[in-house]
Amino acid sequence: MSIEVRNVTKTFGPFAALRDVSLEVQTGELVALLGPSGSGKTTLLRIIAGLEVPNRGSVFFHGEDATDRRVQERRVGFVFQHYALFRHMTVFENVAFGLRVMRRSVRPAGAEIRQRVHRLLELVQLEWLAERYPTQLSGGQRQRVALARALAVEPKVLLLDEPFGALDAQVRQELRRWLRRLHNEIHVTGVLVTHDQEEALEVADRVVVMNAGRIEQMGTPEDVFHHPANEFVLNFLGHVNVFHGRAEGSKAIFGTLAVDFPDAPPTGSLELRGFVRPHDLELDRTPSADALLEGTIVRIHAAAPQVKIEVLSTAGESIHVESSQERYRAQGWSVGQRVYVRPREIRVFGNGQPARPATPRRTDVVGMSSET
Repeated sequence: MSIEVRNVTKTFGPFAALRDVSLEVQTGELVALLGPSGSGKTTLLRIIAGLEVPNRGSVFFHGEDATDRRVQERRVGFVFQHYALFRHMTVFENVAFGLRVMRRSVRPAGAEIRQRVHRLLELVQLEWLAERYPTQLSGGQRQRVALARALAVEPKVLLLDEPFGALDAQVRQELRRWLRRLHNEIHVTGVLVTHDQEEALEVADRVVVMNAGRIEQMGTPEDVFHHPANEFVLNFLGHVNVFHGRAEGSKAIFGTLAVDFPDAPPTGSLELRGFVRPHDLELDRTPSADALLEGTIVRIHAAAPQVKIEVLSTAGESIHVESSQERYRAQGWSVGQRVYVRPREIRVFGNGQPARPATPRRTDVVGMSSET
């Protein structure tokens, strides 16, 4: 079942939750709506479900206009952050609930309900807990029960609203991997709302980054992470260092480093911002033409797969660098050491518009460029 949202606007009084939003989800695809609080992602999910009505625009399911259809007619399964399980019912009865309350004309027979529930509990690896109550389960187990209950009515579309938000970090990681495996098995069209960048990038086939009621960028996890459309997307998807510079002709100048900047205006000066992710920074003991700045190592956190190094520049700015364990041990970095920070790639923005990502060369001051 494909989903298409066309030019949807939704307001709550003077507040515009969605502003002319359009989106397509292909059959069997799992799409993540990612953004900060107030970006409109949950409102969009509720409009797809039929729980909210847009002021303008339409929603289509498999090419048919579903804008005016009731929730019950849309065949959607909804999974909430806080499970919404019935405390007085066993796991089995919670999963069976949606089947038992169906209209008599379409309700499965008792034997079929039992067979379907057992099959779903086996799918979510909880068959051994069928007779327990929600209060006897862990948070991760409750969320899997909620997912099984949503799937019991055989929905055409599965909608998940921050399903792992109430769980601790380790359980969230385990359930993310489990959800991805489950989706690969059942191939139901899914839309996941989350504010967790790592969750969206790990689980989804495509990521939709939202901000202030608009879509900033849509694409595969690799596309939005490595080729951000603007500063908001780049800042929102993971940690990033920001350097301030200026345009001189067709060059972007950051400290002693110059890179190609063909998008600079023909006249006048332009303030620029250069963005570099921590893993794209290198540390050297000696200065070079492609060094950004000089600084001192003030903190090292090595108790992780990637070593995190904090450098305080001579201007008082805090720079965050990530290094592999192998390189860290080979270089022998220590707190108090004087270093020169060199970017492997710097992405330059001016006036809110992206320039080409530049890769500084060691042979001269000017960087090479490639299209985003």
